[in-house]
Amino acid sequence: YLLSAYGWSVRDLNPRKQKDLQDVSLIQAEAFHSPAVVFNDFFYDIFKAEVLTALTYKVRLSPPQRYTCLVAETQDEDDKKMVGVVDLTALDDKDMLQHLQDDYADEYLYVSGLAVDENYRRRNVATALLQGVDLRASLWGFKHLILHAYEDDVRARRVYSKSGYKAVALDPIWASTWIGRRRRVIMTKRVPS
Repeated sequence: YLLSAYGWSVRDLNPRKQKDLQDVSLIQAEAFHSPAVVFNDFFYDIFKAEVLTALTYKVRLSPPQRYTCLVAETQDEDDKKMVGVVDLTALDDKDMLQHLQDDYADEYLYVSGLAVDENYRRRNVATALLQGVDLRASLWGFKHLILHAYEDDVRARRVYSKSGYKAVALDPIWASTWIGRRRRVIMTKRVPS
């Protein structure tokens, strides 16, 4: 395990275990699927398949130390259960780099897809995963983390803030609210040494 915190064990996803891939895609699909008025089950199954396909693509084709998915599990050896996930991707997007207070930064780890099984929310799973993010970033030699959070998702932004992330910018108003998209906040963090 990468670390154990708050009663959860955090590790890298095993890309050779189909069950790991399926469990991650299920947790993320449940967290991010927007219910449809009609044919909801049908659209949910399609969304879940898309999440699994994208995950499989990323874990199998990404170079070492450029992408990982961290998973949080229960610590009960007799009944291990995946309860949360988060993706980390090495990026060098110049538009995002400008938000770092570091003229020499040329890349960062992008944190995305943080999702916790609804039965385990508000039990520090996300906090344990974010500690895993810090450790993985440090082990890979990254100095900066960047993520997007929805402006109206106060609970998520609070978790990120408590983990050391600072809001540095908002999506431009023309690129979000007027076309029906939720506005996002860009949050950054310097990796602890």
